[in-house]
Amino acid sequence: MSSTEESTEESAEGTTAKSAPPLAAKAGLRARIRLPRLDGLRGRLIITVVVVALISSVTATALAYRESRDAVLKRAQNAAVEDFRNRVDSLAADLDVPTDPRSMARFATDVSSGLRGALVVAQYRDYTASSDPSADRSRITAELRATVRTRTQVSLQRVEHGGKPWLALGAPVLLDSAGRDRSSGQPSGVEIFAVVSLADEERDTAELVRSVQRGLLPVVLLAAVLALLAARTVLRPVRKLARATRRLATGELSIRVEERGRDELAELAHTFNETAGALEDSVSELRAQEALARRFVADVSHELRTPLAAMTIVSSVLEEDADQLTPDTAHAARTVSAETAKLTRLVDDLIEISRFDARAVALTVHSVDMAEAVRATLAARGWTDRVEADLPPGIRARLDRRRLDVIVANLVGNALRHGAPPVTVTVRAADDRLTVTVADHGPGMTPEVARHVFDRFYKADSARSRSEGSGLGMAIALENARLHGGTIELEPPAPGVGAVFTLQMPLRTESAS
Repeated sequence: MSSTEESTEESAEGTTAKSAPPLAAKAGLRARIRLPRLDGLRGRLIITVVVVALISSVTATALAYRESRDAVLKRAQNAAVEDFRNRVDSLAADLDVPTDPRSMARFATDVSSGLRGALVVAQYRDYTASSDPSADRSRITAELRATVRTRTQVSLQRVEHGGKPWLALGAPVLLDSAGRDRSSGQPSGVEIFAVVSLADEERDTAELVRSVQRGLLPVVLLAAVLALLAARTVLRPVRKLARATRRLATGELSIRVEERGRDELAELAHTFNETAGALEDSVSELRAQEALARRFVADVSHELRTPLAAMTIVSSVLEEDADQLTPDTAHAARTVSAETAKLTRLVDDLIEISRFDARAVALTVHSVDMAEAVRATLAARGWTDRVEADLPPGIRARLDRRRLDVIVANLVGNALRHGAPPVTVTVRAADDRLTVTVADHGPGMTPEVARHVFDRFYKADSARSRSEGSGLGMAIALENARLHGGTIELEPPAPGVGAVFTLQMPLRTESAS
C-alpha cells in the first residue's frame, strides 16, 4: 500500500499559541533589565538593541516551535503509517472473508499489538470490532470513514481530542485472488482504522520550546551588554566632540579632536576641526583688527590732547572777553568754547575707555566717607540743588575715590539729561555690600534702549532727543564698577518711577582690609 496525507490540523494553531511566550512574560523580561536613562542617546540605543533582540528571540522561538512541531509530527506520522501498513499487510492473509465479529476482533487486537497498543477498529459490512471495546471511537471521524471508502491507500487525519493530539489512520483491506493482500488487489470489504497518540511528540516539542524560552533572558542580557559596549564605543568620539565643543565655546579656539577611521564620526570630527580652524582664523583676524582700531583711537586721542589744550585756552580767553565783542562775535566765541569743552570730554572718554581695553588701569584705594564723596561729586558739577541725596553718615569703604566720582557723575548726569525731576541718590550698606541707587521720575526706558544702555557710543536719539554726550559715559561707569568687583544694573520699570540704576560693590571697610 502507498499513502497520501489528508490532514485537518484543527488545533495546530491553538497549540502554537499556547506554547509561544505570553506577552506578560516578555514584559517581565524587559522589566527586570536595568536600563540607563531613557533621555540619552546611549539609553535609546541600548533599549533599541534589547527590544530588537527580544522580538527576534520571540519570533525565532515561535518559528522554531512551529517547524520542530511539524517535523516531529511528520516523522511520527510517517512512522505510524508505515507500521500500520506493514501490520495490516502481514495479518491480512490470515483474515477469512467473509468474516465474523470474533475474527474481526482478533484481527483488530493483533494489529493493535504492533502499534504500541493503539486503538484499532475493524469494520465489515454491519459488523464493527475494536481492540478496546470501552475506548471512545469518536476520534475516527465521519470524514475519515468517507475517505477510506473511496480510496485504496492509507488515509490519515490529525485531530484534537480531550486536549491532546491524535493521529487517526484508515485503509481498506485488499485481497488478491489467492487470498493475499496486494496493493492492486480487490477490496475485501473490511475497513481497518487506528488511532495513535501524538502526546509524546507534542511533549518533546513543548520541552524544546521551554528550553528556548529559558534561554531568552540570557540572550537579552547579552544583547544589553553588547549594546552597552557598542554604545560606549560609538559614543566615546561623540563625548570627546561634546567636550571639545564646550571648550571651543569658552574661547579655547585651538582645540581639535582626533580623527580616526573613515566613518561618519570621523567625518564629523573632520568637519569640527575645519570649523574650529576657520573660527580661530576669523577670531584672530577680528582681534587683530580690533587691536589696531583701539590703538588708532588711543593714538588719535593722545595726539588730540595737545591741540585741544591750546584750543581750550584760547576759547576760554575769548569767552571771558565775549562781553567786549560784537554780538555775533561773542556768540561765536561762546559756541567755540562750548564745542571745545565737548570735544575735550570726548577725547578724555576715548582715552579712558582705551585704557580699560588695554588693561592699563589700576585702582588707587583709600578709605572714603561715602556721604562726603557723593556730596563732593554733586557740588563739583553744580547739581546740589537739582538732586535729592539720602546719605546716611558713617558709611565708609575702601575704594578709588576718583573712579567713584566718575561713576556717580555719569549716573546722575544721565538721570538729569534724560529723566525728569526729582532725581535722587541713595547710599546704603548691608551684608558687606555697598549700594548706590540713582533714580529719576521721567518716562523711563523702552526695552530696546534698556538692552543697549551700557553699549559704547549708543545713543537712543529717537527716545532721548536731548542727548549730547559721547555715548561712552555709561560704559565707562560700568567698567569702573567692575574694576572694583561690582556692577551696575538697570532695575525693572515700576509705576511712577523712571530709570533706576543701582551700583553694587563689595563693602571693604578698614577692619576688613
